[in-house]
Amino acid sequence: MTRSDPAEERSCRDVEPFEGMTMGTPGSSTVSTKLERIAGLARQMQGKALTSLAHHIDLEWMREAYRRTRKDGAPGIDGMTALEYEQRLEENLQVLLDRAKSGERYRAPPVRRVYIPKGSGDKLRPIGIPTFEDKVLQRAVLMAMEAVYEQDFHPCSYGFRAGKGAHDALHALREELMEMHGGWVLEADIEKFFDSVDHAKLRSIVEQRVRDGVVLRLIGKWLNAGVMEEGSVYYPDAGTPQGGVISPLLANIYLHEVLDSWWYREVKPRLKGRGSLVRYADDFVMLFEREDDARRVQEVLTKRFEKYGLRLHPEKTRLVRFQRPPRGGVPPKETNGSSFDLLGFTLYWARSLKGNWVVKLKTEQSRFSRTLHSIRGWLRTHMHDPIRKQHRALERRLRGHDAYYGVTGNYPALARLRHEVERAWQRRLSRRSRAGYVTWSRMRQLLRVFPLPPPRVLHTL
Repeated sequence: MTRSDPAEERSCRDVEPFEGMTMGTPGSSTVSTKLERIAGLARQMQGKALTSLAHHIDLEWMREAYRRTRKDGAPGIDGMTALEYEQRLEENLQVLLDRAKSGERYRAPPVRRVYIPKGSGDKLRPIGIPTFEDKVLQRAVLMAMEAVYEQDFHPCSYGFRAGKGAHDALHALREELMEMHGGWVLEADIEKFFDSVDHAKLRSIVEQRVRDGVVLRLIGKWLNAGVMEEGSVYYPDAGTPQGGVISPLLANIYLHEVLDSWWYREVKPRLKGRGSLVRYADDFVMLFEREDDARRVQEVLTKRFEKYGLRLHPEKTRLVRFQRPPRGGVPPKETNGSSFDLLGFTLYWARSLKGNWVVKLKTEQSRFSRTLHSIRGWLRTHMHDPIRKQHRALERRLRGHDAYYGVTGNYPALARLRHEVERAWQRRLSRRSRAGYVTWSRMRQLLRVFPLPPPRVLHTL
């Protein structure tokens, strides 16, 4: 599965893709107490709907929602920035709170659609930008709903949750594969998931746990807010609010019902062998000890998703035989289908330094090429910048790459990226003037003065 790159999405500062579910600890002890109270009530009422959440959302709650909202994002259709909103903060928050609770006085504004480069930059990806005020209100509702649903989500879910991330999902997946000595991996790809969520089914799923009128009314307005592009507004009949702070939670709620609960309630008890599910947002894989279990689940998985208006990509959804090689054997070639991809990494069998078979991770080839293509493009457009400025920019990009891809066993891929970046830098420096060809002898001297940061493994798996 090769859709969103967590490392890439964090670097987009001029637009706001899905923001993290929680930003730090609560700044208010009163809000923290309320969140604990909601969470405790949700635990006591497992399987039942909570009918009163909005009364917790007061002015102090709104202040905390404002504190947790990103301030560096691009403005929405009203053009208001966080700095402008802050100039009359108390008044703005009180008015927003009154409008939200009054019902008819609040109108969810359309999101402003922009496009950012996707993958290698040859294609563009649409991103929605809500107004800053709408982000604050969505954050306030998110805080209350997150306290409820964190008591329900299964341990297999990692995406957009406090204290969980992509590396946690990869670690859990690797540990499960090692314990099972491999097996059969069902690698699935949901086509355009965030654009395909059925609004009616989503509302029905939410109402099973939350029946607060104010909260449900706000969610309905955000789902129907519309998208503004080139001066025109249109209203999609499916999908989560584009770019909305609350979108990741709504997506998790949807897949919690469609996939996670179904797995634990109906699938896992019927397996003849061992099985496991690991999901990060809409990226997931299923592990099976037995081939017959894997094939049975593969047959019903498509129907399960179609029931909820979702479609599995027929070419990117596949069953992979991922069994540990025999003792004394040679590792299978990855081109024969003995590897699979998840969250920007390729997982494959290899020998450890002690000679044991272990599951290793390396940067997925398409992500490696994407990163290198991006750096080469930057060097091309900044070819005549001072060398010191070029060096600082390359340094930032390589360290940012390591912050995500620097995992145990991936050192060779990190080192190869350095080598390719050095070559790309040398070629661009050689083209700055007709008589300015930079030999590798001169390049090595330059690298002693402006060395690129060495590869760093920051995540131990």
